[in-house]
Amino acid sequence: MHWLWVFIVGLVVGIIAKALTPGKEAMGFIITAILGIAGSFLSTYIGEKLGWWGETGLVHFLGSIGGAVILLAIYHFLFRRNAST
Repeated sequence: MHWLWVFIVGLVVGIIAKALTPGKEAMGFIITAILGIAGSFLSTYIGEKLGWWGETGLVHFLGSIGGAVILLAIYHFLFRRNAST
């Protein structure tokens, strides 16, 4: 059940991460949601394994947003470079 919440929160996190990253990108809802979910999963896995936070809480949510923003930045870096070459 815990991972289901990570999935649901990941959808919300993806939307928030896209709102926080600057620039206009023609990126659809599906990619945004996938990056949010992936960021939430990575943040959950790494944060819990290192003992930074528990399964729930505000810090966990903020960590998920941070993970999604990092993945979004990597996505923009990779695909912006490919589009210009």
